[in-house]
Amino acid sequence: MAEHRSMQRAALLDAARSLLSEGGTEALTFPALAERTGLARSSVYEYFRSRAAVVEELCAADFPVWAAEVAAVMERAPTAESKVEAYVRQQLALVGDRRHRAVVAISASELDAGAREKIRAAHGGLVALIVEALGELGHEQPRLAAMLVQGVVDAAVRRIELGAAEDPSVITDAAVAMALRGVRG
Repeated sequence: MAEHRSMQRAALLDAARSLLSEGGTEALTFPALAERTGLARSSVYEYFRSRAAVVEELCAADFPVWAAEVAAVMERAPTAESKVEAYVRQQLALVGDRRHRAVVAISASELDAGAREKIRAAHGGLVALIVEALGELGHEQPRLAAMLVQGVVDAAVRRIELGAAEDPSVITDAAVAMALRGVRG
């Protein structure tokens, strides 16, 4: 029975990922989850009390995977500057990844404080990856600089997600230039 429940939970999370990547947070509804998984809507409520709870669990599952992929690419970068570049490039490369798309589609405005806090903590783990590299580059406030770099990444992610006029590679190069050289480009 427990195995069956965990399979159903996994199926619900997978359906939630698909809905988010297809239609953003508006598409993530309990009726849609029920339809995708073939479960009764009442069954969906047995697993999750709210959309925020679905989002929270997705973040708990998917953020560490994403952060590990970013960390792996950074580890192979030989210099502090190339680590910062890898940090930006790898996150933007993951925008097309289904797991990442689900995380990106989650807008803070729809989440309760608990879910937002979990996302902030997960983001904090990601930001921590470049604090050291920024310190090596001589930043006096590497933690603040890291948060600002992540802000540039988040803006670039949104730009790519929107299907902006620019090609994703142009957006990525601009984000890397911004992270490494600031507004001088």
